[in-house]
Amino acid sequence: MKWNWQLPDWPNFTWDKARLGVAEEQFLLGSGVLLGTVKHLGEEDRNQLTVEAMSTEAVTTSEIEGEILDRASVQSSIQRQLGLAADDRRVGPKEQGTAD
Repeated sequence: MKWNWQLPDWPNFTWDKARLGVAEEQFLLGSGVLLGTVKHLGEEDRNQLTVEAMSTEAVTTSEIEGEILDRASVQSSIQRQLGLAADDRRVGPKEQGTAD
């Protein structure tokens, strides 16, 4: 996969407005379902969902950048940063930096 700046038409972008509109609509509907669901969860479940979402974002973003992180360590680090109970797992510097 190439970076945007490596594409031959950089920085002249084109897009399909209809295709993006469909994706945006799906995202907004999904967001609404998520928010509605979260309101009915207890605090512990909401916290776990937050940690899951944040760690998924961190791990996926790092993979895009070519760095592989340990998901459990990222979650443990995020839990510590949010002041939530975390296990005694040693968190590597890459994972700690991501949570910071």
